Amino acid sequence: MKKRFEKLLDCSPILKADLFSTLLEKDRETVVSHSGFLQLRKGAVLFAPGEQANHFFYLLEGTVRVFKKSSDDREEEVASFAPGDVIGDFDFARSAAYDACAQAMEDSCLIMFPSFGHSMEQFATETPHTVSKIFLSAIEMMTRRIKTTRKILMENMSWVHELHRKAYEDPGTGLWKQVFLADEINRILEEPTALILLKPDRFKILVDSRGHEAGDEAMIRIALVLKNITRRLGRGWPLRFKSNETGLLISKCGVLEAEALANTLHESIAAIPSVPAQGDNPVFSFTGTVAWGVWPNDDRTWDSLLHGANRVLLDTWRAGGNRVVHYKTEQQHE
Repeated sequence: MKKRFEKLLDCSPILKADLFSTLLEKDRETVVSHSGFLQLRKGAVLFAPGEQANHFFYLLEGTVRVFKKSSDDREEEVASFAPGDVIGDFDFARSAAYDACAQAMEDSCLIMFPSFGHSMEQFATETPHTVSKIFLSAIEMMTRRIKTTRKILMENMSWVHELHRKAYEDPGTGLWKQVFLADEINRILEEPTALILLKPDRFKILVDSRGHEAGDEAMIRIALVLKNITRRLGRGWPLRFKSNETGLLISKCGVLEAEALANTLHESIAAIPSVPAQGDNPVFSFTGTVAWGVWPNDDRTWDSLLHGANRVLLDTWRAGGNRVVHYKTEQQHE
């Protein structure tokens, strides 16, 4: 009896799901900690048509059948699940609504992910890297289950794009993460492309004075400024790099336009309303350091432009900041 009880308290069987097959050990531990148990009496409904697939399940004990009802109320059996089977992971991966009903045929025990009362949005806020890997794994899993990649793209374009977006989106600000730039730069790079980097000045003063929540609120305001610029342009990607460093990637953007956008960004950050602070600075006013460059005009190699502009950004920021600086590789000065 004790062994059976201990077995039912172990959520690790959820890791047998295809969604988690490529996760590293630390990520797998996180998944287990965000899973929970669900007990169903015979005849209880696990999910019904039209309900959003916000969870999926691993059946530990019992039997669950999935069926559809026709227009004349007849039941059409779709599948029957036994202990060791995963239920609903495909719908969960697509963020789809169920199109069938699942019902326990006997008293059953399941592991559910995420656990009851939790959502992937909350999970993403706590451990964004793990969630990103899960979404990427979801794409791989669905690719394996459908005969051809072409069929995925033609029949399910909307949810493929949605999974792609979630995998690369910073959950705190909604900006594109740096990993997006690393993975996609060869595809999106068009001559000329402008890179505009931003680092807020004296950010530590704000956080030390008002706490990390104030820092998070500030990052949301900064993200809104970046998004508004790309929205007005109708192109480009607002980005979040490490910590509080953000930026813009704008394709088909020459030197004159890039300089104007860098100045606009600098002015827009300074226009963010001041907030109360404590200590020697009763009011915190926003300013930012901006560094920009254009590929291939200012540097013939994209990686060199990215690292060089970041170096100039940090050097200027350490020297007092609140400036707009133009990065050019040394060869461009010759």
